[in-house]
Amino acid sequence: MTTPHLGLIVPPAAGEVPVDGPLLYGERIRFSAKGLGLGEISTRGYLDVIDSVVEKAVALKEEGVSAVSLMGTSLSFFRGAAFNRQLEVEMARATGLPCTTMSNAIVGALRHLGVRRVAVATAYIDEVNLHLRKYLEQSDFEPLALEGLSISDVKAVGEVPTQVLVDLCLKVFDAQPGADGILISCGGLVTLDAVREVEARLRVPVVSSSPAGFWDLVGTAGLDPRVPGQGRLFA
Repeated sequence: MTTPHLGLIVPPAAGEVPVDGPLLYGERIRFSAKGLGLGEISTRGYLDVIDSVVEKAVALKEEGVSAVSLMGTSLSFFRGAAFNRQLEVEMARATGLPCTTMSNAIVGALRHLGVRRVAVATAYIDEVNLHLRKYLEQSDFEPLALEGLSISDVKAVGEVPTQVLVDLCLKVFDAQPGADGILISCGGLVTLDAVREVEARLRVPVVSSSPAGFWDLVGTAGLDPRVPGQGRLFA
């Protein structure tokens, strides 16, 4: 049986597969990645690389992948929901493959888990948080408390400790009562441990960009995204 082969467009120039993919799916699925060379997590940084997304999708098709995701949340939501949809359409048209984005992933995951009123923890600076709030509202969610870690350095997001993420999730959840669940936004954050801990402590679903991105891409490819023991989204 041939191992499924899926493609990722990732922000860092190195084009490495994010750790969550192999941790979640092991040898069940093969992932390949192409890097965009994002210089900073900001509107200015996104504008420098966004026009090369379709080119990277085509390069992944040439490597034999069967579906492609733009694995950058803010890269796909910073211009709003309509632009995110346009990106998806342009990638699919250029490749002839099922394509998606990490912004699709967080929306799909929140809906799958029945979350509408959401507390939001991010890695972002304020300008990016404003883009995210607008995108969530355009997608029919009600973002309640929303707070970021004010990180714009691409490498630094991958070094945020689990406890910092857990503490931020607890803070935004408590800041404005009534949330159905929590969103951790930024695909560079390493969050699997934090998701499990926060779900266990608060008894609400937690969606995080990178795990949701893999869940969404695997489903987009027509495969079963479930992984027992990795939180409510993967149950």
